[in-house]
Amino acid sequence: MNQPLAYVHPGAKIARNVVIEPFTTIHNNVEIGEGTWIGSNVTIMEGARIGKNCKIFPGAVISAEPQDLKFEGEITTVEIGDNTTIRECVTINRGTKDRYKTVIGSNCLIQAYSHIAHDCIVGNNCIFSNSSTLAGHVTIGDYVVLAGLVAVHQFCTIGSHSFITGGTLVRKDVPPYIKAAREPISYAGINSVGLRRRGFEPEKIREIQDIYRILYQKNFNTTQALELIEAEMEATPERDEILMFIRNSSRGIMRGYSGIY
Repeated sequence: MNQPLAYVHPGAKIARNVVIEPFTTIHNNVEIGEGTWIGSNVTIMEGARIGKNCKIFPGAVISAEPQDLKFEGEITTVEIGDNTTIRECVTINRGTKDRYKTVIGSNCLIQAYSHIAHDCIVGNNCIFSNSSTLAGHVTIGDYVVLAGLVAVHQFCTIGSHSFITGGTLVRKDVPPYIKAAREPISYAGINSVGLRRRGFEPEKIREIQDIYRILYQKNFNTTQALELIEAEMEATPERDEILMFIRNSSRGIMRGYSGIY
């Protein structure tokens, strides 16, 4: 249902039961899936691909051109999965020729005033609290929680099931399953509360905790810790995910445990 005071370009593909409130503008080359609600004063620009049953609140700007001086007008997109909520004044920029797309997964909550820059890839079931900011080319796994005012440096990677405390500056890669805090960012334990909420068994949580004790609390360098983890701990999907993440880290992982926060 389109309100008469909304503008929808004839070239946009809008499912029949999408609700578009007054004073919203939908540009050409936009696709919006069934059941999605678009609030007032939203701007959805060329290249947006929005899934089913999403909610986009007033003031959001989706798929604006990237804030990158290397952008040359190439055809790129923003892709948003199903059941994702975009709150007030969020900005999500489309990709450049690096990845040609910016992606937000399904079942995410992006809270007010957050910014997701060009070529970011965000997984499913993520929560970004108010004023979280991703620079370009950031990769974030599933079930990641960013507390308020988190700022993530370009090209960083944040592993699945991790939690970043409020006001943290993320300049290094954050491995999966852990909590990150302090300045400079460092290990603050595993995300045991989040893991329990998502159904991880106590034995699995202890396994993850043992891995990070070796990595961050036993005075080994990273190479030594990885060799010890691989040699002494049983191969499991979680162990192998952690090892692969650290070995593939291009920026290097964040520093180790530094006492009580």
